[in-house]
This record gives sequence, C-alpha cells and structure tokens, in this order.
Amino acid sequence: MSTGSLKPMIAPDEFPRASPLRRFGWEVALWLRTLASAAVYATLIVTFGFQIARVEGRSMEPTLHDQDRLVVNKLAYQLHDPKVGDVVMLLHPNKPGQSLVKRVVASPGDTVAFRNGVLVRNGIAIDESYVPVDERSFETLAAVAIPEGFYFVLGDHRNNSSDSRVFGPVPEKYIRGRIQIRWWPVAAARSFEPQVPN
Repeated sequence: MSTGSLKPMIAPDEFPRASPLRRFGWEVALWLRTLASAAVYATLIVTFGFQIARVEGRSMEPTLHDQDRLVVNKLAYQLHDPKVGDVVMLLHPNKPGQSLVKRVVASPGDTVAFRNGVLVRNGIAIDESYVPVDERSFETLAAVAIPEGFYFVLGDHRNNSSDSRVFGPVPEKYIRGRIQIRWWPVAAARSFEPQVPN
C-alpha cells in the first residue's frame, strides 16, 4: 500500500558517493536549468509586462533627468486608456525606432492651445506647477482638436522638448506604457502616479 510519500530522484547517500566529476555535472545541470527558467520568465515579463528604460536628454526635467533608469508598465494601457497627467513611453511618430518619454496633456476630443506658453485645454488655462518658470516656453499656438485615438504629449522642460507641438497628436498605438518607477539614481527613486492638471 502506498503511503503517499515521494521517493527522491537521487538517494540521499548517492550524491556524496558520486565522483567529483559527476557531482560537478549535476550542479552545472541544476544551474543551467535555473538560468533557463529565469531567462524565460524575464522574457515574458519584458515582452508582456514591464520594461527597463533609460532617459536620454533633458526634455522631461525637472521630473526626469538624463540617464535616469525607469520601469515602464506595458500592461497599464491593456486595462485602460492613457489619462491626462500620465508620464508615458512612446514611439516617435516620425522615427518609430526611437522611444520618447513625455507627459499626456490632452485626450481624444479635447482641444489644446497655447497662450504665451500657458497650456489651454478645452478653453481653460491649466495650472502646471510641475513646470518651473525658467523651463516654460512662451509661444502662442492656435487651438488644435485631438482626434479619436490620438493624444497630445509634451515634455515638462517646455523650451527644450520636441513633442506634439512639433509632430502633432500621437496615435494611441504608439504609446507603449506608463512610467511606473524611477529606480536609478537610488537617492531619487520614486513611483509615478498621474498628476492631473486642474
């Protein structure tokens, strides 16, 4: 009658009695299996869940700085649409091989304009306290209507950013994920929740 116990694949006294070469082979096989499993899990996470990214440039200062390391949540927009205030990673509309980090400032159906550098959404001037005065721009641009399936994105460093003021609203399919965490430098690590302007 079975007692329900499991018999080990290698008897407890077999491993110590094995030759050093055979023990080394077992250890290498165990390590290789562990590494292969880790590689599969990492590939699945990067492909379907999260991605590590690095900021290149100053267009998101002071929120993000050149060479900051980020975790991008690629699942976020499988569950809901991007929201105004989200800091996102997207593909450059004119150079799809290049990734950008910007902030969503307007959604489908909104109108966007600029008056002396002040963002005006749906006729209301937006208080963007996260943009320092010396990093604001001073342009005046006529209202633009954001079509369905598109978003208007801006860098926080307004006078040093190529964004929707240059290349227009971006298709939702180009938005790859929401910036979840800045993990490097460690002293400046933080998580990002949407900062919805008033």
